[in-house]
Amino acid sequence: MTNITSDTLRIGLERIAMAAEGFAPELNAADGALGDGDLGITVSKGFMEAKNSALPADVGLAFMECAKAFQRVSSSSYGTLVATAFMSAAKACKGREAVPADEVPALLKGALDAMMARGKGQLGDKTVLDSLAAVEAALCDAPEGEMHATAVDTAKRTLEEFRQKPNKLGRARSYGERSVGLADPGQLALLRIVEGLAVG
Repeated sequence: MTNITSDTLRIGLERIAMAAEGFAPELNAADGALGDGDLGITVSKGFMEAKNSALPADVGLAFMECAKAFQRVSSSSYGTLVATAFMSAAKACKGREAVPADEVPALLKGALDAMMARGKGQLGDKTVLDSLAAVEAALCDAPEGEMHATAVDTAKRTLEEFRQKPNKLGRARSYGERSVGLADPGQLALLRIVEGLAVG
């Protein structure tokens, strides 16, 4: 069984940071239609900073360094949620130098709960929370070798499902029915991040 280690985490960060250079303009455009238009900058800077951080062998402490990286470069709501997710993983993995891949769903569930508590969001609001919840549920039944493909497919389907619904949280909520037909920027970001794990 594949393990999550500090080294595999760094590889993942490097892949996402590389991919983010390409998809940042797309996220900025999507965010500009419903918000500040800087989501691509947040994601790109955050993962670049995390990639360049010194990651200790302790996986929990390595995740904490990722959280600190996002906190250093972004004060946006999305950056805060990503940092919160990393902090949740840090707590769950602290003291271990290898975490089995079959714990990924549990790590995502912990991150989801922490993000909901921090951002006061609910499932159904058309946010990244809906995508994360769907991915977590899908991965519970996915064979290890199919986890990445399952995550990408689920994130993509969730994005399209919620595209036809109005945003109900944050600045995007003020657009009401005008947000119907538009991709939620946070959901799009999660999809591109998950896709980015395959780059390299």
